[in-house]
Amino acid sequence: MNASGYTDTHKYSIVVVGSGTAGLTAALRAAELDHSVAVLEKAPRERQGGNTRFSESFRVPSAGTDLEQYGFEFDIKDYTVDEFYEDILDQTSNRADPDLARYLTENAGDTLEWLTASAGVDWQMEPLAVGYTVARTWFDGEEYVDTVTEAAEEEGADFYFKTEARGFHRDSDGRVVGVDAITDDGLVRFEADAVVLAAGAYSSSDEKRVRYYGRDYDAMTVRGSRYNTGEALEAASDIGADLVGQWGGAHMALIDAASPDVAGGANRVDGYQYGVIVNDEGERFVDEGQDARAHTYAKFGRLIFEEPNHVAYIVVDSKVHDLLRATGPSDPIVADNLSDLLEEVGCSDLETAVATIEEYNAACDPDAFEPEVLDGNEATSVTPPKTNWALPIDKPPYYAYAVTGGITFSFGGVRTNTEAEVVDSRGETIPGLYAAGNSTGGLFFDNYPGGTGQMNAAVYGKTAAESANEYIQV
Repeated sequence: MNASGYTDTHKYSIVVVGSGTAGLTAALRAAELDHSVAVLEKAPRERQGGNTRFSESFRVPSAGTDLEQYGFEFDIKDYTVDEFYEDILDQTSNRADPDLARYLTENAGDTLEWLTASAGVDWQMEPLAVGYTVARTWFDGEEYVDTVTEAAEEEGADFYFKTEARGFHRDSDGRVVGVDAITDDGLVRFEADAVVLAAGAYSSSDEKRVRYYGRDYDAMTVRGSRYNTGEALEAASDIGADLVGQWGGAHMALIDAASPDVAGGANRVDGYQYGVIVNDEGERFVDEGQDARAHTYAKFGRLIFEEPNHVAYIVVDSKVHDLLRATGPSDPIVADNLSDLLEEVGCSDLETAVATIEEYNAACDPDAFEPEVLDGNEATSVTPPKTNWALPIDKPPYYAYAVTGGITFSFGGVRTNTEAEVVDSRGETIPGLYAAGNSTGGLFFDNYPGGTGQMNAAVYGKTAAESANEYIQV
């Protein structure tokens, strides 16, 4: 250790904090622009990638996005930029920053084309299940992280693993000029001309979940990385970054109740919209068919977690069971009658649960069942009503899945503009500091249109690198 207290000092043109999609795209683009790049990653290499490591897809405005030149064809070809923009506003109660949303959607196609060409990502184009209503590209999270990391390294970026950013430095002119990081060898200084904050949010912190979401949220399952605990956001705040967005909001998905406490990945049970969901007291509490799965799964998890014992049960019959996709560790419970089914799955009030399903069945009077669209088959004489896909559960065998809520990422973060510049509490940009991905706030509120997080990270990660490049050249 030298007299300054650092065990080592490194100098780079651009330092990127974090190596999920936001950090990887920033690093790759910055290296392409001939900058020396350091990526500081809190996790060891075998666990790098933040929540991207556990993710599955990008939402893409396929109309106008040309992936066919790389050998990929969209399943849904007519999803437009304007539809993407409207989906963000609709699903966030019109609270999303319209400028951020518009920039994201208008730059999504070009960004995905660039990422495909520059990193050589091998997209999967076949939908993972029934019910996807917009265009996507799918990927294996671990393979994707490795692919983009290798592309950035080939362009010259250096990766420092088990390296946790804990402080940012500003010079006398207010410019951000460095990062302090904790490593196995002690405190290391990374000097930089510009810094990109892409370290995720605070969803993996037990303390912060209780602080922002309430009592018992320390017990909520963490679907993704254990390393997203928010210290980098606090460090940015310490040098003046404004903290904005819905700090009490988060992507909380409906997942298998037997999922691991942390880092379990998707573990979803998709297709719940075709059945009913009852709580541990046997009562329905949500309109399962209010919208397409991609527009409900990220908010249903919170609703389920706030039910008795943080658990609920999806019940379907053999008419629709083949439409479900369960990726969690549990197998479904199967039985020829509802009472046995609900007892085996663990419901505490069998009598109420059976009565609830029978009342729901009596309210169903469906026309043609259309699982790919909002089919308008309603059950309106029950509370809550079911808006679409209201089919009676009457054809054995019956299937049940125990589910809970799991947190994916939180919605609060630093304030940024469309150039990915970080803004302080006075409304002024902080020279030399940029941010992208889940470290930023202002885009997601109340709910989340599935697949948007990865696209948001890629668009603004690339933008952050390009803005930093312009800043350095001035």
